[in-house]
Amino acid sequence: MAATAAPAEVAAPTATFGALGLPDALVTALAKSGITVPSDIQAAAVPDALAGKNILGRAQTGSGKTLAFGLPMLARLAYHSPTSGGRPQAKRPRAMVLVPTRELAFQVVDSLTGYADALGLKVRPAVGGTPFGRQADQLRRGVDVLVATPGRLGDHLRQGTCILDAVEITALDEADQMADLGFLPEVKALLGQTPADGQRMLFSATLDREVQALVRLFLPEHVEHSTQDATASVDTMEHHVLLVDRGQKDAVLAEIGAREGRTIMFARTKLGVEGITDRLRAQGIAAESLHGGKAQNQRTRVLDRFKSGRAPVLVATDVAARGIHVDGVSLVVHVDPPADAKDYLHRAGRTARAGESGTVVTIVLPNQRRTVRRMTTTAGIDPKATVVTPGSAELATITGARTPSGDALPVQVKDVERPRNGGYQGSNPRPRTGGPRREGGGYQGSNPRPRTEGGGYQGSNPRREGGPSRPSSAPSARPERSGGFRSRTAGRSYEGFTGPAASQA
Repeated sequence: MAATAAPAEVAAPTATFGALGLPDALVTALAKSGITVPSDIQAAAVPDALAGKNILGRAQTGSGKTLAFGLPMLARLAYHSPTSGGRPQAKRPRAMVLVPTRELAFQVVDSLTGYADALGLKVRPAVGGTPFGRQADQLRRGVDVLVATPGRLGDHLRQGTCILDAVEITALDEADQMADLGFLPEVKALLGQTPADGQRMLFSATLDREVQALVRLFLPEHVEHSTQDATASVDTMEHHVLLVDRGQKDAVLAEIGAREGRTIMFARTKLGVEGITDRLRAQGIAAESLHGGKAQNQRTRVLDRFKSGRAPVLVATDVAARGIHVDGVSLVVHVDPPADAKDYLHRAGRTARAGESGTVVTIVLPNQRRTVRRMTTTAGIDPKATVVTPGSAELATITGARTPSGDALPVQVKDVERPRNGGYQGSNPRPRTGGPRREGGGYQGSNPRPRTEGGGYQGSNPRREGGPSRPSSAPSARPERSGGFRSRTAGRSYEGFTGPAASQA
């Protein structure tokens, strides 16, 4: 049985990148970018990666994983030239980085390009939603590091525009997200086409059973570096549960959206994301939507506007947001509570990055309290539960909420991809063969259509199947339960959260 090194304990960060063994050109380029002190995972993994060892890295999102594998990858490629006269061969990249989403691929390319330029190397993306022919042309001209999503890379292999037999180093980033999205069979097939004696590095926030199977198959001998357990217990991150009455959720979200600073709001479905964005813009809030149904050029423009501050509020689905690595996000809002603890960790990881502080709030309706409590406990956090209402001092203190201007902004153009087979087809999708199918759950606004599957909040005045909607002002017909957290304004009991009730404004 192949030996596996025990997880390495991470000590205090090394004083300089030069001490880790990186070449002077990279150290200088890092200094120009304002990066002089390695993060924990970088200090732990870079020396072993430079030595050519297989690496299993476990660290939270925002801990510097990209440079932890990217810098030694570039350095090793620069140490020795390929056999083809100092240039990569046509169609044969020398190194490969596999990522789960397009946004993450572009983030990795952006992160590494400047350092690759300092060494005379080329880093290029290969992702869906962008011209295939342009990528094929770049591959023909030679690529040192190819950053790809599994689906598009598979297309290139089938078309013969990319060959993996010259790959010296492979890095798999966000392996747990690969597993969540069902990409591991494709990942295994792709890794199987790379040389067996090449260096492999796998980085993940969590090590699930599927990821561990991948490790056993492709990293039989490796060094493991783990900076911390996969929980959201970051010292600079605050966690709150905001207990909200159903009829007041829209108003609460609008006030949160009007705060200063970058905010990411998460919803469960594409239609939910679009609805929230439209309602925020109707209140004068420069919000943008991001989900898998948008065309890639639109997704890129949305992220650019969010990064530049022109659109301070980003409303996104889980899948689309997994590639978002933007510094300066001070608030994450779970408009729809995440499905499980892992999704909570991925969402929460958008804030409190690189030592910055941040706040994570989960909007919880009365019928969601128990589920959310179980989820946060699994995630390893103990959020403070507070009843909030529009205009309340508690809401402003926790989130920085302000009264929106109310001056409506133009409705966004629904620029979406039109997939060949199924997929998202706009705000009014036609039923698929075999009957209609809608995405389950999700926050769909104040007047959504009746849901056909799944749970989730559907607005302040949701319709019920088989009967008229109940006005939000109608008294609750449910008997009051004993115990739990109690809203004095609503007269309801919020069970599962035991923190004291905040005073009402």
